[in-house]
Amino acid sequence: MEIERRLKTALDESRLLILGAQVLFGFQFEAAFQELFSSLPASSRYIHCAGLLVLLISVCLLIAPSLFHQIIFEGESRSGAINAATVLAGASLLPLTIGLGAAAFVIFERMFGRELGIAVGVCFTAVALALLYGLGLSLRQNRRRPKSESEPESERQTPLTSKIEQMLTEARVIIPGAQALLGFQLVATLTKAFDELPALFKYIHCAGLCAVALSVVLLMTPAAVHRIGFGGEDDPLFFRIGSRLVVAGSIPLAAGIAADVAVVFFKATESTNVATSAGVAALVVLLGFWLLFPFYCARSPK
Repeated sequence: MEIERRLKTALDESRLLILGAQVLFGFQFEAAFQELFSSLPASSRYIHCAGLLVLLISVCLLIAPSLFHQIIFEGESRSGAINAATVLAGASLLPLTIGLGAAAFVIFERMFGRELGIAVGVCFTAVALALLYGLGLSLRQNRRRPKSESEPESERQTPLTSKIEQMLTEARVIIPGAQALLGFQLVATLTKAFDELPALFKYIHCAGLCAVALSVVLLMTPAAVHRIGFGGEDDPLFFRIGSRLVVAGSIPLAAGIAADVAVVFFKATESTNVATSAGVAALVVLLGFWLLFPFYCARSPK
């Protein structure tokens, strides 16, 4: 399989995985604004926050390959981009399964008691690990690459058509998480729990809403520009514009996620200091892993 097609497949697989992660990620945010959340035991609310954090890690890992490809490899199809997508997608599955178990525990613990909640949470996690990791590892074989692929990677230019196709796929990888979060942010403002927030965290939530809305618009723009401005034709100028828009869209997305991480932590802990620290930490981790790290790698000696 040619390297462009292998990279496209890797990005499509990341897009499939994030569709599952976004549902759980959205639940972790929205649950904190439901009327019965405050009636949960403190330990369950803390487990809910832990589930939010591990799902944040999973989403962070799934989005990162798209930004690595654009920043480090400048949209070129390289084996390093494929390896990054493979490693990060595999790593994202562990926090995803733990987040699933945490969500199951919180729901079943409230409905049927702590013992059954623990049993169901552990069961969900174990089954997900068996399917997502166990099945693949059991079928894993040491396959030799064709001779042409095992040789040192050539520095030939990736065809412009492939670069544009991959860039648009990367926008589709990132946007589901932004859409899920935006939906939560809009719905949350109409809940009683939102009205009970201090003014500071209402403002933080609204700022996060504006940031995620901007991110969604930025991520949708390449497709519109390609169709309207270039008539769907491949053009080097469009690739440069689209690539920058995809990278730029990650900045307000990180800010929006961090804002609502702070809001959820305040709902769970009722501590402004803890909530602020969690939000700042989330912002630093996301921007550091999505942007600072790949920009550093791109400028390091090859």
